[in-house]
Amino acid sequence: MNQLRRYLQAAIGLVIRHPITGTSIIPVLADGRIVLVQRRDNGRWSLPGGIIDWGEDIPNSVRRELAEETGLKLVKINRLVGVYSDPHRDPRFHSICVVVEALVEGEIRVQDSLEVMDAQAFSPSDIPIGQLSHDHDRQMQDYLSGLTMIA
Repeated sequence: MNQLRRYLQAAIGLVIRHPITGTSIIPVLADGRIVLVQRRDNGRWSLPGGIIDWGEDIPNSVRRELAEETGLKLVKINRLVGVYSDPHRDPRFHSICVVVEALVEGEIRVQDSLEVMDAQAFSPSDIPIGQLSHDHDRQMQDYLSGLTMIA
């Protein structure tokens, strides 16, 4: 019984005391506009994305999150923009975020209205840099500068 308790404590510690892995997607339409979502929890614009589900790889997480938050379809992942791991990047918990640029298509339609209030396409010059949620200002600036970051 004592050994079982130690295993359970170790398992819980692994889950609770380790960063959560997620994705942020820079969805680019064929005309070059970038789609952002307006978060319901803080009203700010952000990149679509979320936590990678158990048993899910990054491409499938990107595909699922795009569909849920924007209604768009993933055509292809173009490039890795960066991996962001600052413990303070997300005010809710310590997370590691894999950011990718993706070519997308379809009609913008919010599917997950519990998390997302709105979704819109912005020309790169109209993205509200300085007002994005979480660390998405940095992610967008790195992307627009053509950088690939490990931060």
